Amino acid sequence: MTRPKQFDPDVAVEQAMEVFWRKGYASTTPQDLVDALGIGKGSLYNAFGSKRGLFEQALRRYRERQTSVLLQALEEPGPAKARLRRALETLVRTDLADPDHRGCMAVNTAAVVARTDEVATDLVRRAFERNESAFRAVIEEGQRSGEISPERDPASLAAMLQNTVVGLRLTARVADDADRPARIIDTVIDSL
Repeated sequence: MTRPKQFDPDVAVEQAMEVFWRKGYASTTPQDLVDALGIGKGSLYNAFGSKRGLFEQALRRYRERQTSVLLQALEEPGPAKARLRRALETLVRTDLADPDHRGCMAVNTAAVVARTDEVATDLVRRAFERNESAFRAVIEEGQRSGEISPERDPASLAAMLQNTVVGLRLTARVADDADRPARIIDTVIDSL
């Protein structure tokens, strides 16, 4: 009798995230996951309960990774507007460098399942809210330093930046080069 193959659930979530990100939830089959993870269907279901359970973990993993990338760019030293610009440029550069043009898994999920999938919608909403909160903190710093007008509502500006992120990440999926996203970033930062 052969021994069941051991696997690291953390690595499996990472691998599943890549599959879901590339194919989307609906187009990913349990067999796609089994093939990518190198485990049997029984092990998949025993470890994660369902394709759905694994997708939720993968989306959480993606959210944490992307939030970390954004926060790192926003926490670097420098003026507020430069940090905001750098954060937007970092996300776009990452998307443009991806040969598969997968875009943002959270944005893709929102576009496909928003309001029809309560859990996925909530995960994406919380990711967007975390981004807005990080943007708002930098905007408020810029207002205190005089770089951004204190007359502007920081919550509204943060929401505009998050909306810009969503649009940029969709644009980067179809962009041939960085010119269009760069012009959008310039316009948004200049409007602050």
